[in-house]
Amino acid sequence: MTRCYLGLGSNLNTPKRHIYLACQAIKALPQTHILNISSLYQSIPAGVTGQPNYYNAVIAIKTRLPAHTLLRYCQKIETNQGRVRKKRWGARTLDIDLLLYGQHAMQTPNLILPHPRLHVRDFMLKPLLELWPEAHLPDGTLLATCFFNLKDAFIKTKKRH
Repeated sequence: MTRCYLGLGSNLNTPKRHIYLACQAIKALPQTHILNISSLYQSIPAGVTGQPNYYNAVIAIKTRLPAHTLLRYCQKIETNQGRVRKKRWGARTLDIDLLLYGQHAMQTPNLILPHPRLHVRDFMLKPLLELWPEAHLPDGTLLATCFFNLKDAFIKTKKRH
């Protein structure tokens, strides 16, 4: 089984509920087990302004699903929860990003691993480091160092779920 980390985000229509429902849907995936779920973090939007604040979390799983299959399942969960892809980095009911898939690195037209902006987004790094303080990229880069060196901060508060 491969250990993976998924980033969850929502800022529309009861975002905390969307995160909870996403965790339940991920729990039901075939050949997949949830290992841990981070605290919930509130963050300001990255990229597009004029939208509500986000709630973010990271979920650690073990899965036998290939990376592209896991991505398709995550996209189906997003769609089932009302995700509409209108504007890049726009408001959404649910976003599920594959942050790390074991220590695999890949770049295909529809999937880049590790997540290409993981190392510069505190709303991904902070909850990931909560679950795995020694987290590193496939090239050995420590994500705690990336987090420490960030200049832009998006996280506002940490919430218990």
